[in-house]
Amino acid sequence: MIPLKEATAEKHKQAERMPFNIRMFRGQLGKEEYFLYLVQQAEIFKVIEDIGTPHKGLDRLASVQADIQELNTAGFPQEDVLESTKAYSQYLSKLNAEQVLPHVYLNYLAIMFGGQMMKKAVPSTGRMYDFENMQEALQAVRRVQKDEWADEVNKGFDYLIAIFDELEKVTVSQ
Repeated sequence: MIPLKEATAEKHKQAERMPFNIRMFRGQLGKEEYFLYLVQQAEIFKVIEDIGTPHKGLDRLASVQADIQELNTAGFPQEDVLESTKAYSQYLSKLNAEQVLPHVYLNYLAIMFGGQMMKKAVPSTGRMYDFENMQEALQAVRRVQKDEWADEVNKGFDYLIAIFDELEKVTVSQ
């Protein structure tokens, strides 16, 4: 069986190269655009964390909400959840604790690793990227990680790519 990282590399590369993601990494997002992104992240994390993560140190919802609150006090109203995010959330909500693990791997490890570089480029404090007990949380995912997750992780990437695409369309049209 192909290792998980290798089996998901193509979709990972595609997600990284989405225009919205590139602009975020380069520090080119305004506060309102980043705020909209955070609203989408909060929705995803809420669903996953309601099902459960393998370590409480992974949980991001409270941190994302703190980032949202920081920007909200700067005058940004609560944004709507995008249709692509609703579709992913609805999909995730039908999964059980075992089935959601590939999406924990995808969404939380992305924030844990890529997010450390991203934190420097976002127009907020970036609490979402701060992990307590990062090594313990990472090891909790690594202990349950399976190469058999590749199809499900790639499905998650498809949802995230759609979210990045919709974010780009919405923010460019503003």
